[in-house]
Amino acid sequence: MDRPLQMDQHSLVTAWKEQLPTTMDDGESFRVLADDGNRSSLLIHFDAAGHQAYSLDFRCTYVDSREVAVDLLDVEQSGRHTDERTEAVQQLAQRYTRQIHECAQALQGLTNP
Repeated sequence: MDRPLQMDQHSLVTAWKEQLPTTMDDGESFRVLADDGNRSSLLIHFDAAGHQAYSLDFRCTYVDSREVAVDLLDVEQSGRHTDERTEAVQQLAQRYTRQIHECAQALQGLTNP
């Protein structure tokens, strides 16, 4: 049976900040913030490694205590909005989406006790 997320948002953000680096490559950085508009969502910002200077923003929403929905919100290159349909951006978006899902899966012991 699907159960709603019971974990408070502050604890969830802390757990994600600790777990997410284990899925990332060297040189990449990220920020995890609470989504003030939805207590079941997190806002995750990635700065990609390399000379392309891409940054991607995602919303990760807990559908229930085990499953997350991931939405790409924004893509920037060197601080400017850029087309998210390019192959390079699509590859980054897919990789970060996979990392978000891996992190959510690793945290199921906390989110789905």
